[in-house]
Amino acid sequence: MKKRILFLIESLSGGGAEKVLSVLVKYFDYAKYEVTVCPMVDTGTYCDEVKKYVSQYSPVITYRGHALSRFWNMVKYKLVYSYLPLRWVYKWFIPQGNDVEIAFCEGYVTKLLSYANTKSRKIAWIHTDLTDNPWPIELGIFRDVEDERRAYSSLDKIVCVSQAVEKSFHERYGLDQLTCTIYNPIDIDNIKERAGQRARRINDKPQLISIGRLVPQKGYERLLKVVKRLHEEDCRFHLQILGEGLERKTLEDYIAKNSMESYVSLPGFCSNPYKELINSDLFVCSSHAEGFSLVIAEAMLIGVPVISTCCSGPNELLNGGSLGLLVENSENGIYQGLKSALQNKGRMTDFIEVARKRIIDFSPSIIIHQIETLIDD
Repeated sequence: MKKRILFLIESLSGGGAEKVLSVLVKYFDYAKYEVTVCPMVDTGTYCDEVKKYVSQYSPVITYRGHALSRFWNMVKYKLVYSYLPLRWVYKWFIPQGNDVEIAFCEGYVTKLLSYANTKSRKIAWIHTDLTDNPWPIELGIFRDVEDERRAYSSLDKIVCVSQAVEKSFHERYGLDQLTCTIYNPIDIDNIKERAGQRARRINDKPQLISIGRLVPQKGYERLLKVVKRLHEEDCRFHLQILGEGLERKTLEDYIAKNSMESYVSLPGFCSNPYKELINSDLFVCSSHAEGFSLVIAEAMLIGVPVISTCCSGPNELLNGGSLGLLVENSENGIYQGLKSALQNKGRMTDFIEVARKRIIDFSPSIIIHQIETLIDD
């Protein structure tokens, strides 16, 4: 008899956790498992990809139907996120009868799963360092650290995407006996194939690239300040930032105000970022906090040298700086590191082969085996 697995996530938008889930469902053994993905709202870049492999159910539908349907879904959204006790949300809106239930992101779905009064095995996934990036408390999903700790303590297992994230979780919440580390899988063959659709280079200057949601966590505002300063010092390059998010207008206004359009571009979300990534001379991660940083691993796979601020996931991926350039997590740290990288291209090239070998540890076959072992425990 197949084991029934349910993944809970808020949406399937273009973030790292959503992308990881779209890879996981591709490689499950469906002779052993029946998998359902439940985004609370049926929206996002990865909806169609996930539907290729598994059943998908959403409490709130966003399609443009007739007025009554739209009204009913607005009501459901309010019921799910504002009005109903979470115990009722789980009972009335979440698929029942599962053997294993996984809250695949911090915040709302983790809190929701902690109210599930069922015999299923309950697992939470942690994709960020909650000490450096305590967004569930900042958004009011949990009142404080103790409230959040109580939610996690009600679950059977807590998976962290890096050892640094697990260490930080222990220091913040305790619960050492519940945690383990499972890295995110890298869809190696798929990425190599899509990178083969190489785009044309924008110009003959060094090409810098960053990929991520346009949100404060990614540190793009300070990155723009750094590249402006470097350009004023006669460093010549072009920076692309691929992604969408709430900070787009702020970043666009800064670029326009400082006449940076000739050397900085914000193309938006790209369904195949690898064709741009493979054309780049340097990948830049300016994040304040990262749990794993899937895109750093993808850059390492493709053979693009990486410069990153020193935070949990990148530090571990880059092996403390032996596989890429780690810099102080500050505006000045990014400035000093990026200036050094642009002036010493040979040093950055030396990272390429050793970094590529590291990615074997994240192949889907290895990671899926670890996850299936966890599920079958």
